[in-house]
Amino acid sequence: MFIKYLIVFIISMIPMIELRGAVPVALSPSDMTFFFGLQGMGLPVIPAYITCIVGNMLPVPFIFFFARKVLEWGADKPVIGKFFTFCLEKGHKGGQKLHEKAGRGLFLALLLFVGIPVPGTGAWTGTLAASLLDMDFKSSVAAVLLGVILAGVIMGLVSAGIFGALGMVA
Repeated sequence: MFIKYLIVFIISMIPMIELRGAVPVALSPSDMTFFFGLQGMGLPVIPAYITCIVGNMLPVPFIFFFARKVLEWGADKPVIGKFFTFCLEKGHKGGQKLHEKAGRGLFLALLLFVGIPVPGTGAWTGTLAASLLDMDFKSSVAAVLLGVILAGVIMGLVSAGIFGALGMVA
């Protein structure tokens, strides 16, 4: 049983997959197959959610404090410089647009950005955006955490609906 939780925990930490991929894997029955032949875990809801949330939030402080510094460090390097500069410029432009549109509602905007499960809008991206916007650590982590919880609830409901419908057909 521990290995199932460990797998779900690790999936939650992977960029672009994060909790959005881990929740369906954790909650689906063991006879369902996912990416790379990974089978559903059939874990209980509450422990699965806690595992997914902790796994998704673990990289957040590291991203907040170090990702911007790494991008700035690598911006003038020969091989990676163009890509790192692109990431910084894209982050600054996106952050400015978000800041202009959200104004004082930046906390809520970050929460919804992380919480609505569409590709490219998870805890990793939201935390990097908060770092580039110079948001304070506590409010950005709180917004990302609430967004991760929202995304987990949405993915759980979607998973239950999809898997429940598949179960009725089979």
